[in-house]
Amino acid sequence: MQLIPAIDLKDGKCVRLKQGRMDDDTVFSEDPVSVADHWVQKGARRLHLVDLNGAFAGEPVNGEIVRAIARAHPGLPIQIGGGIRSAETIQAYLDAGVQWVIIGTKAVKEPQFVKDMCRRFPGHIIVGLDAKDGKVATDGWAEVSDIDVVDLARQFEDDGVVAIVYTDISRDGMLQGVNVEATERLADAVSIPVIASGGITDLEDVRKLCGSQSAGITAAITGRAIYEGSLDFEKGQALADELDSRGPGMSGTTGSGVRE
Repeated sequence: MQLIPAIDLKDGKCVRLKQGRMDDDTVFSEDPVSVADHWVQKGARRLHLVDLNGAFAGEPVNGEIVRAIARAHPGLPIQIGGGIRSAETIQAYLDAGVQWVIIGTKAVKEPQFVKDMCRRFPGHIIVGLDAKDGKVATDGWAEVSDIDVVDLARQFEDDGVVAIVYTDISRDGMLQGVNVEATERLADAVSIPVIASGGITDLEDVRKLCGSQSAGITAAITGRAIYEGSLDFEKGQALADELDSRGPGMSGTTGSGVRE
């Protein structure tokens, strides 16, 4: 299982939000490119970038920073979410060296868009599903729908997305521990990889995810914990690698987090 450092971009800075609230942020660095350098030096095999301003604006706002990070680390797998609501935006990010784009709110509101983009950009589309109590949340988590997250994930699987990023919004940025049960439920319902997000706090959470009965949980995004120090990123990845080597729980995945 891969641990993926999160770099959340707001007003050109690296921040973390609590439960998606734009007015409840902590600034960790004013130089996101150096933050990316730091995590790569610590052994990150993939980066998770989020344009928080873009998520609310509906179009990229911190795109130049994303491009700068991609230029600084050619060949490093990067996934980007936030404000991706047009084919032109997707093409621009792919041209910049980003490997995957994550479609969030627009995926829920306009599912046909996901199908169209999977056809146009095969192998490059991930859907981000944020949920609370199994129901999908949209618009920067401001709204919780009555749509079941498993049903929607199955639909997108059929459309051709390569993975699902699943965030438990009740725990994201709260350092309360990962919701393994909810993540397992989703991973067991689909055959594409599920990337866990939200609530990862320490090595015990890494151990719990690696011990999951679902082989579909192939990676985990971690943010506040690695910035505040409750999780040492290098030790977390080393533990995941060690546990992977012991048993089949996380076997059957490639380095990109996509099942073979």
